[in-house]
Amino acid sequence: MFKLQFDQKEISYWSKRYPVADDYQVEKIIAPQVRNRGYFTKPDLLTMCHWKTPRSKPMVERNLEGFIKTITRTALSTPDEHFRIEVLTLLSGVSWSTASVLLHFGFPDTYPILDYRALWSLGIEVSPAFYNFGFWWQYTQFCKQLAAKTGVTMRELDRALWQYSKENQ
Repeated sequence: MFKLQFDQKEISYWSKRYPVADDYQVEKIIAPQVRNRGYFTKPDLLTMCHWKTPRSKPMVERNLEGFIKTITRTALSTPDEHFRIEVLTLLSGVSWSTASVLLHFGFPDTYPILDYRALWSLGIEVSPAFYNFGFWWQYTQFCKQLAAKTGVTMRELDRALWQYSKENQ
């Protein structure tokens, strides 16, 4: 189903072309705090969601702090992969793609970001109209295997997939 659209030896090249400064706040400040705390706060969630898709802000703002804490703590602590991703979509303004961002930064090197650019770089010309666990899990497993095979982090792989699409799609 997935096929890298460029030589895997070029992952580092494409990753290095990505504007890393765009990730600083979510990757270097918020993500470590979330991992230490075990949940996202409302400001964390707003920042992460804005980073992924600014248009979600009005919906994300509707979430109550306690609900955010409960949902994200559950997602970051459950061993059930299916529940982990789906429970995040209970948050207003959090789609499968945004939920994947929360998991990506909550668990470094475990989850890729589900994004039309990354999918395009893996040979999916048109993203599915609706995501489901089966599709997300196949994507996650493919990216984990590719990262392990090529010796890159999941963040490097994500940046490479995004950047390759940005410059070639």
